[in-house]
Amino acid sequence: MDLGIQGKWALVCAASKGLGKGCAQALAAEGVNVVITARGAEALEATAAELRAAYPSVQVVAVAGDIATPQGRAAALAACPQVDILVNNAGGPPPGDFRDWDRETWIKALDANMLAPIELIKATVDPMLARGFGRIVNITSAAVKAPIDILGLSNGARSGLTGFVAGLARKTVAKNVTINNLLPGPFDTDRLRATMQGAATASGQSLDAVFEARRKAHPAQRFGSAAEFGAACAFLCSAQAGYITGQNWLLDGGGYPGTF
Repeated sequence: MDLGIQGKWALVCAASKGLGKGCAQALAAEGVNVVITARGAEALEATAAELRAAYPSVQVVAVAGDIATPQGRAAALAACPQVDILVNNAGGPPPGDFRDWDRETWIKALDANMLAPIELIKATVDPMLARGFGRIVNITSAAVKAPIDILGLSNGARSGLTGFVAGLARKTVAKNVTINNLLPGPFDTDRLRATMQGAATASGQSLDAVFEARRKAHPAQRFGSAAEFGAACAFLCSAQAGYITGQNWLLDGGGYPGTF
């Protein structure tokens, strides 16, 4: 299927690895020019080089910086001639016990996982409306639908973004600007392994043992790949997805046990 977005420009956040990288790869494969941003310059440049080699017909711009800061957002936006597609993404806050989190910890989580995406939407949505095309995809978490007790910072911040999007998405769709959320369950990323390392340390087991036990307990008997996550993102960004807005797409291999 031709997704009808060749030649568009996308800003993909936290794209040096993991799910953000998967989204950037899928968009570049569709002929979308991409501006990728992340905090780690070395990993980001390596990803940019990989994308340029694989998709020589598209432009790939790498901007190192922290998207949770005004300076990081300004640099990323300045590097993108126009933002037709925005993929909001940021590393999740650490797990833990809410009793140990002070105000500064909460503000840091909100800045990265709620307020930064809202600021980027604010900076890009009106030009999208004026052009009559825009796709905004927020990478949140399956914990928005099924909260995980030790991920309280993520549960709170990402749920706040979800509530904000639910209202705005109905105001933009008439002008062919959609806003949706992708909710990843367990994907084989550094984030998943870091979370499992915490569980392994607490239980006295090896990381491999915890990893294998969780894999076997999952309905799919595996963890998701960044490539399949990126493919879902690319479809939400497509010309064909103009009638999908304000939705929370759960990508978890059947992990959520509910009907709705």
